[in-house]
Amino acid sequence: MTYSPALQLGSILEVMADSIGDRPALITNDITLTYAELDDRVTRLANHLAANGVGSGDHVAVHASNCHQWVESFYACFKIRAVPINVNYRYVRNELQYIYENAECVAVIAEPRYTAAIDEVAADLPALQHRLLIGDEYEAALAAASDERNFEPRSDDDIYMVYTGGTTGMPKGVMWRNEDIIKGALNSGRQERPIESVAQLGEEAAATDPATQARLMAAGPMMHGGTQWATGNAHVMGGVMVLYTLDRYDAHEVLALAARAKANSMTTMGDAMARPLAEARLGPGGSDHDLSNLFMLSNAAAPLSTGVREQLRAAFPDQMLADTYGASETGSTGRKFDDGQQHTAPRFETGPETTVLDEVTGKTCAVGEVGKLARSGAIPLGYYKDEAKTAATFPTYDGKRWVIPGDFARIEDDGSISVLGRGSASINSGAEKIYPEEVEGALKTHDAVFDAAVIGTPSERWGQQVTALVQLRDGNDVSADDLRDHCRGHVADYKVPKDVLLVESVPRTEVGKVDYKGTTALALSLLGLEPA
Repeated sequence: MTYSPALQLGSILEVMADSIGDRPALITNDITLTYAELDDRVTRLANHLAANGVGSGDHVAVHASNCHQWVESFYACFKIRAVPINVNYRYVRNELQYIYENAECVAVIAEPRYTAAIDEVAADLPALQHRLLIGDEYEAALAAASDERNFEPRSDDDIYMVYTGGTTGMPKGVMWRNEDIIKGALNSGRQERPIESVAQLGEEAAATDPATQARLMAAGPMMHGGTQWATGNAHVMGGVMVLYTLDRYDAHEVLALAARAKANSMTTMGDAMARPLAEARLGPGGSDHDLSNLFMLSNAAAPLSTGVREQLRAAFPDQMLADTYGASETGSTGRKFDDGQQHTAPRFETGPETTVLDEVTGKTCAVGEVGKLARSGAIPLGYYKDEAKTAATFPTYDGKRWVIPGDFARIEDDGSISVLGRGSASINSGAEKIYPEEVEGALKTHDAVFDAAVIGTPSERWGQQVTALVQLRDGNDVSADDLRDHCRGHVADYKVPKDVLLVESVPRTEVGKVDYKGTTALALSLLGLEPA
């Protein structure tokens, strides 16, 4: 057995290759790799990077859509103690300039179709010294590289970093120790059981019947932390990662991959992904896909509306439906299995390390009192190159360090926690604070509403007023007054949108979250107002 004993992602892949090398590790739309095959390719890529000057602590951009090479690049960086950097392939020049400069990338592994975008910014990136294009060049590099694991010893302290989506501001690099990200986000597949050593993980996997090997599926982008964490969870437990890799999200293709890979669980990311999936399953040919191995649908990243949740229940009657909560700064924080109840704000069962704190005093809020969601324990080190933001987000109260990323929340009577929304997106109207997700949830309970986003726009009287962008279902024709009247049955009157703007689509990010910057710009344009 030749692997480093550190609780580190590169070592975990190696111990699985040594323990269960003949079992599948990764299934995509076009390839299946066993643990031994994946580890061999990752080792060769790691040696190639090292031979081209990439070393411990260096940052390597991965500029690609979903593909098996993304997963290989991810693990190859950890093998040589480097740090993979998730680049949003939809970014344009200014955004790419920012991410490459802020992360100080020394190398990039990219798909050829993004070469022109990289060329636009490369001249201003003196640190970027090595580029490897996925395809023939990538395969030739692997073939020429050593397959030996002659790597320096790794450490639990080696850095994992994920850049946030930047939905309300510029993306921030969230820095985790490998040990903390594994325990704080990648261990839920093992039901958070203690990890005594990396060798223990291999022993557990080897003792498991191959027929019961867990198969976790995600269709979201690897550039998003949630899909990276699904991958990590699969491999920490010696399971299979099933990764959707087609360019276009096609719900029937998702179902086909789930059936072929015999996926046990599937992760959706809000309505944008879940609605087409449910409608495909309920529509022509949907029932032809054999999903007898699928026992759970897990939703993350963006909340499900009531209408979509009901569609999922009808489309997947034999599967459990679970909502999960997590953030780049908190890791996997909460889960709630669907019980048929409806709430305008999502509720989660959390562990003992998660609570709601008064941000001023640091004291735990009383039941029903609104405060900030907070987590202690295995949490990040902070934000890359941003000491002020780190100090604000990771405070210490009574000698205990917390992460408070900005979500308003409240503890409910049953001990669950309702997440009300980000403070950075909250609306200050008069003396009241209004959380967009709660109003969005109310709007989406209307049968005619396909999608909705809520933001604050300028108001001489209130400072800000609630404004909603609403996409109606095809063939529906309801008025703004109808939608406002509907909201009054779900939220207090001061939360009801003053303006309801009907749009063709709601601006969303690639993982289905509301793009609040894009939504605000669109709303201001439709209202004839100048940007602030």
